[in-house]
Amino acid sequence: MTTTALRRTGVGEFVLRTPAVGPTIALVVAVALFSLTTDTFLDVDNLSLVVQQSLVVGTLALGQTLVILTGGIDLANAAACVLGTLLMARLVADGVAAPLALLAGIAVVVAVGATTGGVVTALGLPPFIVTLGVLAIVTAASRIYAGGQSFPVTDGLLGLLGTRQYLFGQIELTIGMGVALGMYLLLWYSLTRTAWGRHVYAVGNDSEAARLSGIHVRRTLLSVYVVAGLVYGVAAWQALGRVPNADPNAFQTGNLDSVTAVVLGGTSLFGGRGSVLGTLVGALIVAVLRSGLTQAGIDNLYQDVATGVLVIAAVAVDRFARRRQR
Repeated sequence: MTTTALRRTGVGEFVLRTPAVGPTIALVVAVALFSLTTDTFLDVDNLSLVVQQSLVVGTLALGQTLVILTGGIDLANAAACVLGTLLMARLVADGVAAPLALLAGIAVVVAVGATTGGVVTALGLPPFIVTLGVLAIVTAASRIYAGGQSFPVTDGLLGLLGTRQYLFGQIELTIGMGVALGMYLLLWYSLTRTAWGRHVYAVGNDSEAARLSGIHVRRTLLSVYVVAGLVYGVAAWQALGRVPNADPNAFQTGNLDSVTAVVLGGTSLFGGRGSVLGTLVGALIVAVLRSGLTQAGIDNLYQDVATGVLVIAAVAVDRFARRRQR
């Protein structure tokens, strides 16, 4: 937006109409605040750790963003991710080649997404109800499959995304960071530069208007859930690189954490408004907030309170922005 436009609409109006701006400002403020109130927050090692801690939730939030942009929500994304980690790790433990185990795990997670999308589109049921049911089914399936066990990961391929490299000999990076960044950029391009992306936003804004304009609404919705499933499959691979152990009880709040990242990133829970780059910022806000408050000696319960307040504030801002646009 030009300087003239900024003067005409006002900075506040610009922030309301550009979803990623507000979260970016919040992230900068949080980093500045914690750098002033703690001694180690700006250490290179700590900043690298913050990014690594946001990877799995950030990847889950990427798929969640696609679903929320269509006006839905996915409560089963973390459960599907956990099922993927269990399949990958157990198959390798049972003697299956690691590449086949990796593909099988991702394929099953994609199948969960496709099934969810199929039920939503074919029966016209609310995504909240469908994914709540899928959450229960997949969680039970994971625990039955695991048999109360966890499965250590010793294979190099399954743990590949956790491989560390050092930039300039000091800044610790992982392959998983590069993969996550690549996925964000790819989906940003897909949503902003392709017909498919325009259809996703149109369906989220008004599915009936989208149908009348010639968009195949059901096909678009199904494709969103399939792509989201693929992203969740990669999140499962990310999880094994982050913690080399497949545990059926992992990521129990991952679905809510991913929604939190999406909402803090400026994506509207009502659909049709937001961006994946905003979600990336939102995931970093959550990680920065938890790291900074932990270093400041704040109890985890109060951290949850702070996160909850931020989510409510973000939704309130979104509702206000929508009213201003009418």
